[in-house]
Amino acid sequence: MKFLICGLGSIGRRHLRHLVALGETDIVLYRTGQSTLPDDELAAYPTETNFHDALTHRPDAVIIANPTALHLDAAIPAARAGCHILLEKPVSDSMERIDQLRKAAYEFGNRILVGFQFRYHPALALVKQALDDGRIGRALSARAHWGEYLPDWHPWEDYRKGYAARKDLGGGVILTLTHPLDYLRWLLGDVRGLWASAGKLSDLEIDVEDTADIALDFARGAQANVHLNYTQRPPRHDLEVVGTQGTVRWNNAELYIDLYSAEEKTWTRQEIPADFERDQLFRAQMAHFLDVVRGDAQPACTLDDGVWALKLALAAHESVRTKQKIEFTKF
Repeated sequence: MKFLICGLGSIGRRHLRHLVALGETDIVLYRTGQSTLPDDELAAYPTETNFHDALTHRPDAVIIANPTALHLDAAIPAARAGCHILLEKPVSDSMERIDQLRKAAYEFGNRILVGFQFRYHPALALVKQALDDGRIGRALSARAHWGEYLPDWHPWEDYRKGYAARKDLGGGVILTLTHPLDYLRWLLGDVRGLWASAGKLSDLEIDVEDTADIALDFARGAQANVHLNYTQRPPRHDLEVVGTQGTVRWNNAELYIDLYSAEEKTWTRQEIPADFERDQLFRAQMAHFLDVVRGDAQPACTLDDGVWALKLALAAHESVRTKQKIEFTKF
């Protein structure tokens, strides 16, 4: 199979390394030269600086890892060229042209996998299994917290120039750290409404919000709160779900989940492999994408899933602007 990678920043290069590790070597690169990383690992691959020229290589699949605001500039022509797509999250920074991508994918039979890699986390898989099996009863409430100091993300570059810090590239903590909006919907079902508070509270030199709190109402009756920030040191990412018969907790810094049974009045611990580390999420995602491209699997995170995460993020911005709750009438 032939692959085209669009965007060679840190995430695009991570995808490249996993493609190669999984045995794929027919790879074309599309780059604009904006990356601040060395070019050594890219030298062996044919490179184009015009995306339409890159598509003339007739790739079977395209990996879209450029800045958020530019995703659809590549995704729509790639879909129209008949390519299967791994589309980094969030799928865009607005709903404009989403229908064009949907239409192209339908007309040309593309399979699109959205890059929410936490869906491949073995600990979150245990949380989902516990919820699906009713081990804590019916889910009533959840709390997700994710805070990381933005200048520490990519120490080799000026944080002020990265997409996460810039409104024009689709940055801001709500869109950039949108993973909890996706995995809470994956765990708890459709969202029927939300309200949010957000703003730039720190001294970071950015033109986007660095702190947000989002409250979610789920169609099945549960509620959740998501806290996001660009300022926390040390970093923290965790989740707690409370049910009618117990509680389940996950901390991204640990190799286990904890589950409390109200009936047994005890905590039990389920461990994940001791050698687990973050890069395995991307490896599992890429292995799944290869299966999707071959037609051996359906996307674990579909375009519809990705669009819903975007809708929730944009609704949070709308709630901040209007100071009102945003309701969803269609799930």
